[in-house]
Amino acid sequence: MRRKPGSRAGLGIMASDSGALPSAGNAARNTTLERCLDVLRDAKNDSEQFAALLLVTKAVRAGEVDCKTRRRIFDAVGFTFPNRLLASREPPAGCPEHVFRALGLTLLTCFCTDPELASHSQILNKIPTFNDILASPCNLDDTFTSSMIDDVYQCLGAVLATARGPRELVSRGTVSALCQVYLNNSYGHDHALQLLQGLLATAEARCWQRATPDLMAVLCKLSDTFHRAEDMTKFQMCAVLPYFMPPPPLLTQHPQGSKCLHNLYRGLASILSSRLSQLQRDPALKLAACLSQAYGAEWIPAGNTGSKFLALLVNLACVEVRLCLEEPDPATVDGKEEVMTACYILIEMGILECMREEKPLLKEKQKVQLVGTMGEAFGAVIYYLRQVGWEKLGEPFVFASVRILGAWMAEETSSLKQEICDLLPFLVHYAKTLFREGDKAMCSPQQTAVPGVPGSPKDSALPTDALRFLLPALCHLTAEDRPREILISEGVPALLCEYFLHQWEVLTSEPQPLTLLDSVEVSLQTSCGVFLNLVVTTPDLIRRDGCFASLMDTLMKSLPFLLPQQGHLVLAANVATLGLMMARILASFPVLQETPSAPAFFEAAICFLSQAHAAQEDPISKSLAMAVVPDYEAAWADIRELWFLGMQAFANCIALFPWLPHMVLQSSWPQDLLELLGKVAPDSVDFELIAVFQGILLELARASQQGKEVIMSQQGKEWANLYGMAALEQCLCEL
Repeated sequence: MRRKPGSRAGLGIMASDSGALPSAGNAARNTTLERCLDVLRDAKNDSEQFAALLLVTKAVRAGEVDCKTRRRIFDAVGFTFPNRLLASREPPAGCPEHVFRALGLTLLTCFCTDPELASHSQILNKIPTFNDILASPCNLDDTFTSSMIDDVYQCLGAVLATARGPRELVSRGTVSALCQVYLNNSYGHDHALQLLQGLLATAEARCWQRATPDLMAVLCKLSDTFHRAEDMTKFQMCAVLPYFMPPPPLLTQHPQGSKCLHNLYRGLASILSSRLSQLQRDPALKLAACLSQAYGAEWIPAGNTGSKFLALLVNLACVEVRLCLEEPDPATVDGKEEVMTACYILIEMGILECMREEKPLLKEKQKVQLVGTMGEAFGAVIYYLRQVGWEKLGEPFVFASVRILGAWMAEETSSLKQEICDLLPFLVHYAKTLFREGDKAMCSPQQTAVPGVPGSPKDSALPTDALRFLLPALCHLTAEDRPREILISEGVPALLCEYFLHQWEVLTSEPQPLTLLDSVEVSLQTSCGVFLNLVVTTPDLIRRDGCFASLMDTLMKSLPFLLPQQGHLVLAANVATLGLMMARILASFPVLQETPSAPAFFEAAICFLSQAHAAQEDPISKSLAMAVVPDYEAAWADIRELWFLGMQAFANCIALFPWLPHMVLQSSWPQDLLELLGKVAPDSVDFELIAVFQGILLELARASQQGKEVIMSQQGKEWANLYGMAALEQCLCEL
C-alpha cells in the first residue's frame, strides 16, 4: 500500500520476534525505554546490542522524544554505532536487506531533532549517504524502503534548519539529488520540492552556481505544469515558482529560458484574465512582480496580446493599491504589505514602459491611459503616507511606498503637484531620519524585495537609503520654484552635502562589491545634478550655506583621484563641472584661496576638458575632421552637456584666479587647441564647439598678456577669422 512521504511506520516490522512492547501512554513507553537503554548499555556483543537496538527503535519515534530522553539515547549509542550500521552490508538472517542502514537512519533522525546534533560534523558527513539513498530505486509497495527515505527527508530538513546546513547541503550535492527526485517523480518528490524551496530561500546564489542544469530542468517542469494546469494546482504553483527564479540574466540566456518565461506568461495571463477571489489573485500578482523584478518586461511577448496583458497587469496593480490605501482606516494595510509591495513593482514596470521610446511594448493610447491610472494610484500612496508615515518611519512598507513614489516623481512632475509639495516635508524628514539615525554602513544599494516572496532580492528587507531613490525626483523638483523653496527650507542642501560626503567615503574605502560601487556612483552623479540646479538657480545659497564650502573641498580632492582611474568618466565629468560652476561663486572663499587642493583640481579639470577631442580621418572625404576621442566616445551621450557647461565655467574662472592663466599655458592646452583647429576641416567643427573654444582662448587672452602672445604665435588671428571667432579676433587685434 502506498504511503505518504513523511509518515513513519517505524521499524517494528523487523522486530516481531523480539516481543511486543506496551504502548499504553507515555509512562509505559518511558518505562520500556529505560529498560531498553539499560539492555543496550549492558550488551556484551554485537548480537545483544543489535537486539537491544531493535527494542529502542520500536519504543521510540523521533518526534515523540523529549530533549532529555533523546540525549540519553545519544549518550548510550553515540555516533559510532549508527556509523557502523550505515556501513554494514550484511543483515542478520531473516531480516530485510537494508535493516542495518534503516536502524542507523532511525537513530540519526532521532538525533537530528536536536539542533546541536543536527549541525554536528558526524551528521554533516552523512549528507552524501542521504543523497545516495534518495537516488536509490524505491518500490512504493515496500514500506521498509520508503521509511528509510522518510528518515532521510527528516534528517535533511533538520540540517537545513541549522546555520551551517544550507552551505553544507549545497556543497555536498543535495540540490542535484533533490532535483532528480522531483524530475523522476520518485517517492517523496513533494518533500524534495519543499526542501529545494528552503535551500533556494537561504542559499540561492550557491544553489544556482552548483546545480544550474538540474534547477533549470525543475523550473522547466514547474513552468510547464503551471501553464497546463486547469485546477487549483495553477494557483498553488504561484507560491512555489518564485523560489525557482534564477538570478538574472540566466533565464534569458539559457536555451530553455525563453520557453520557461513563455509558459509563465501564459499561465499568468490565464489566471489574471479570469474572475478571481483575492486569495487567488494575490499569489499571481506576487509571481508577476517576481518576474518583473528580475526581468523587467522581457518576459511579456511583444505585439498586441503582450501589450494588452501588460496594461492589464499594471491596471490591476493600481486598482489594488487604491482599494487598500484609500481606506480611511490605515489598519487596512496591515497584513497586505506583501501584495501591495508586489503591486508597487508592477507599477514601476509600468512607469518604465510608459517612458520607453525604443521598441515600446505599449501603444501611445495605452501609455496615456496608464499614466492617468498610475496617477490615481499615486494619489492613494500620498494619502497613505500623510496618514501614517510619521508614525511608521521604520516599517519596510513605508520605505517601499517612498521608493515607488520617488520613481514616479522622477518621471512625472506635472500631476499631483500640490499633493507632492504638501508631502515634501515628510519625505525630507523620512530620508534624513533613515540616513542620520540609521546604521550608515547599511546605506548601500538596495532593491525593493517583495516581502515574503522568494526570488526577489534577499538583501533588501531592511529600509536604509531612502535618499538614493529620491535623488532623481529631487533633480526635477529643484528645477521648479515652489518645490525648491520647500526643499531648501527643510534643509535638503545640508543633508545632500552630508550624503555626498558619506557616499564618497564608501566609493573610496576598502574594496566593495561591484553592485555597491555602481549604485554609489550613480547616487553621486545624481547628487551632482541636484547641486547643479541649486548653483544655477540659487547662487546666493551657495555663498550663504557653509555646507557648500565643505562640498567644494571634497570636489577638489575627488577629481584628481577619479581621472586616472578607468570606468569613472561620467562621475568625473559631474564632479569637474559642478566644481567649476561652484568655483565661480566661491572664488574669494578660503576653500579656494588658501588650500593646495585648488591648483590640483584645476589641473585635473584642464586634463578632462582638453582631452575630449582630436583629429580623425573622415572615411568619406579622407580629410581630418574634429572628433570625440575613443576614450570619451562610449560615455559622450552622458557627459556631452556637462563637458560644454564645464568649458564655459572654466572660461569664467580664468580671470578669477591670478595663477590660473599661467597654469593653462603650462599645460599647453591653448597651443594644442589651436594646432588642432589648424589640422581639421573647418566644416567638421560645429558652432557650439567653436563657441566654447573661443571662450577659453578669449578669457586667456584678456587675463594674460603672455597668453595673448602665445595665441598670436600660434596663428590665433588666422584661426579666429577662419572659424568666425569674432570676439577673439577683435581682442587679438587690440594693443
